[in-house]
Amino acid sequence: MPTVLEIDGYKFKFYSNESNERVHVHISKGNGSAKIWLLPTIMVEYSYNFTIRERRDIRNLVHVNFELLIKKWYAYFS
Repeated sequence: MPTVLEIDGYKFKFYSNESNERVHVHISKGNGSAKIWLLPTIMVEYSYNFTIRERRDIRNLVHVNFELLIKKWYAYFS
């Protein structure tokens, strides 16, 4: 499970066994975890133990780093 991006303590990761799923990223920080689909549109699959503010921060980080996350997904799973 490589960490492909780390910002403000949030770790953005891919699980190696999930290449057959749509493009997505897992996010963790402390006890919190989330999964966000990147394509066809950005959509939260789940988010546990994050505050409302942290959820907003995560969505903003995903939007700002969208192209990088997509590029890293395809590079990793190619």
